[in-house]
Amino acid sequence: MATEAVRNSNTPGANGSPGHSAKKGRRRRVAAGTGRVRYFLPQSGSSPERPELGQEAASESEALVEALKSGQVFYSVSAWRAVPEMNGTEAKIVKQPFSSA
Repeated sequence: MATEAVRNSNTPGANGSPGHSAKKGRRRRVAAGTGRVRYFLPQSGSSPERPELGQEAASESEALVEALKSGQVFYSVSAWRAVPEMNGTEAKIVKQPFSSA
């Protein structure tokens, strides 16, 4: 039975650099104008396995401060609508930002 070495982000690559370093520390962000993002602290008693939204923060900055002060995580939520888009005879489903206003 052969064993394979598995490289994770803590294992150095062949050149001594960390594995998967190209994306380390990068996070995907919602681009401006692609939908409104709302920020929430967790409801009391919720867990990462079953998150429940609690108090809404007015901004990402406020959510960061409140999460730091309380030692909690915070959630960012964006709403999207699935809409069909026709390209000639080919149909596909695309997402569009949802706005209740």
